[in-house]
Amino acid sequence: MIKKLLLLLTFWLPFAAMAQEKGMHFEHGLSWEQIKAKAKAENKYIFVHCFTTGCEICPKMSANIFPQEKVGEFMNAKFLNVKVQMDQTPEDDEEVKKWYDDALKIKKDYVEKDDNIGRCPTFLVFSPEGTIVDQQVGAARDADMFLAQRAASLDPDQQYYTQVEKYKNGQKDTVFLRKLAYMAKDIGYEGIAFAAAKAYLTQQPELYTPGNIDFARAISVNPKDDMISSMQHSLETPDIINQLGGVEAKLVEIVGKEEVYAALRTINKSAPDWAAIEKKVKAKYPSIAEQLVLKTKIQYFSDKKDGDNAVANIVAYMKKYGNTADPYTLNEFARTTFEKCKDQKYIEQALEWSKRSFRENEMPAFMDTYANLLYKAGKKADALAWEEKAMNKANGEEKKNYETTLEKMKKGEKYWN
Repeated sequence: MIKKLLLLLTFWLPFAAMAQEKGMHFEHGLSWEQIKAKAKAENKYIFVHCFTTGCEICPKMSANIFPQEKVGEFMNAKFLNVKVQMDQTPEDDEEVKKWYDDALKIKKDYVEKDDNIGRCPTFLVFSPEGTIVDQQVGAARDADMFLAQRAASLDPDQQYYTQVEKYKNGQKDTVFLRKLAYMAKDIGYEGIAFAAAKAYLTQQPELYTPGNIDFARAISVNPKDDMISSMQHSLETPDIINQLGGVEAKLVEIVGKEEVYAALRTINKSAPDWAAIEKKVKAKYPSIAEQLVLKTKIQYFSDKKDGDNAVANIVAYMKKYGNTADPYTLNEFARTTFEKCKDQKYIEQALEWSKRSFRENEMPAFMDTYANLLYKAGKKADALAWEEKAMNKANGEEKKNYETTLEKMKKGEKYWN
């Protein structure tokens, strides 16, 4: 028996080694300085996979993308590949510990530099001379996307840091600035994104065009930034507002995050002074103050599990702003009303919002909300029909959830609080 096992191992081990060699080869046993020296000697770029032990996506890439043969062929020919752990844990082995100092320097210089918040995975690319040239944040969905990103990292026109150097050296044409703004935004360097966007907008002969407002909306995430003024102005310009779609919602989101939600986090257990909050916002953003405060109240009371106040503010919001609500907002408000409201007149109103939410796209989740509202309104036959329709359009765990709800409906159970 032992001889048979040894014989099997003799045949299996070479094949296992071959399978391992087909994917990416990652360097081991070398310091960062030695990696750079080796890259220069072999005239290869350096690919650095920055990860943390708490990253859920990183192991999936290591298991599903890095071992693929086509990935290995490209990456091993063009790059020296290195994995660098960004955090420190008691379980770290000796190789990880030897990299502590280098990892901290890489983290400080590139992963958490300026306003980049340091998301993982982060991919860094260095030239054969050891100069940083490119960076991407977030996992690739598949091997083809990963290889496309790495091929772009070899092209100076698509390398983020190469473009930043051009910007610092005075390149300011509008095509370049627009591209740089989007590149910087994608990887979290908002300072560069804002600077490039502002430089781009100052060169526009007509600032308040749909294209420019859309660009400002995409780049801006901070109400202190001047581009917020462009967005506010667009709301007061009737000839373009219908073309913009979503500017108001984006402005409410941005200002709410920075001006209102941040303030609410500092409030103690006493109730917020809503009048004071609205007055403060109105002084700076008069066009959206009331809408923003209503949305904030909905979120606040929902988090506090105060269903009556949450629904009351939803009704007030929908009465004034419901005609512009997008499908996701309609479904969210309808769902909250189903879960937290006992007043049948509000249930009837929520049915109308819910039906609007899937008028153009029959998303199973939105149809499920509608079915639940019908059931709570006492319209059991209609509820069963719509829940079955939602179930038939769904897949996986979502489908199972709707099957469970359907059975509860058939039995006449009450399954909400």
